[in-house]
Amino acid sequence: MIIRETYLQKLRELRDQKLIKVVTGIRRSGKSTLLEAFKHELIESGVAKRNIVFLNFEERENVYLTNWTSLYDEIIKNIKSDKKYYVFLDEVQLVDDFEKLINSLFTKKNIDLYVTGSNAYLLSSELATLLTGRYISINVQPYSFLEYTLAYSKEKNTDRLFRQYINTSCFPEAVTLAKRNETLVNDYLQSIYETVVIKDIAQRYKLRNLHNLQRVISLVFDSIGSYISPTNIAATLNKNSKKTISHNTIIKYLEFLTNSYIIYAAPRYDIKGKELLSTNPKYYLVDLGLKNITTTNKYDADLGRKLENVVYFELLRRGGKIYAGKNNDKEIDFVVQKPNNEREYYQIAFTVNDEKTFEREISAFRNIRDNYPKFLLTLDFDKTSIEGIQKVNVIDWLLGASHSP
Repeated sequence: MIIRETYLQKLRELRDQKLIKVVTGIRRSGKSTLLEAFKHELIESGVAKRNIVFLNFEERENVYLTNWTSLYDEIIKNIKSDKKYYVFLDEVQLVDDFEKLINSLFTKKNIDLYVTGSNAYLLSSELATLLTGRYISINVQPYSFLEYTLAYSKEKNTDRLFRQYINTSCFPEAVTLAKRNETLVNDYLQSIYETVVIKDIAQRYKLRNLHNLQRVISLVFDSIGSYISPTNIAATLNKNSKKTISHNTIIKYLEFLTNSYIIYAAPRYDIKGKELLSTNPKYYLVDLGLKNITTTNKYDADLGRKLENVVYFELLRRGGKIYAGKNNDKEIDFVVQKPNNEREYYQIAFTVNDEKTFEREISAFRNIRDNYPKFLLTLDFDKTSIEGIQKVNVIDWLLGASHSP
């Protein structure tokens, strides 16, 4: 089993803090496994097993636990007021009125509470409404490249492994399946896709036209790392089509997709004007393997966009708010606003070995009137610093420390 150190460290830091720890993310990204690993760490640190309550409501022996008041009473009767208890509620949405259960348990001073749930019920936009107590959300994604290399520890050629990583799935179970029988991976991804699209989105929002939703998904998956306009999507999809889809419907579909954690948005930020732009964000796909079941792109197609996708999620893991930058008429791939109010700028390119490409990439950094770090990440092997811009090999960067270079 691969240790998800980035997420475990966050849980360690939040241990015993009076916050509801809500572990979110797309289905099958490893949320339940993460909680199990943290539970074992607690036991190894000296916490008695009787002081840990771990309930996975998808397990057969717990399917009867659907009434929140009865469940609350069952948990509380085994909790002594003079002891610290750790309560884990996995797939809590299967409990009726689960938010009442969470909020009631949170009032107990000696309970440290951890929760996961299906995206259809614990959507990012609904957490604040459902949970009256203070909470913090830990968003879990499929394997990072560093975690992926641990799964393929016998493969010493990281360049070859990286090429494999950006063309296949990095869901934990998909990686396990690929090592046994690669033909099973697409079936597995198809099941995730159908569950998210049909159960988490179509059923949740009572969508009747599943075909239109899937057309939007296919176009968005095919356009990762590009600025996406609902108006342009509508124009593309309505061309030569008898049934039209409206601009407002596409806006709703994009919101549903981001709420289900299958795509993530990077809003546009005007660096010179120091303001957030409300239109045309970039979107990134939580697992590049999903492109293989919805688009016609072949292996090794769109490598530059895929590289940008990988960097986006690595930046997300490292903390901060990520924007797509605008600097006059130039574009900066990523502007990262760090929690400490620091900022970083990133340009991503497959290679800048020819002078024209190199000039295009670094020219975007010019006229930025601050001294925050600027990075050019490529697959080139040379490392250098030009005009204060650090050129770094992206594989080295991905495998480096958990903080920025």
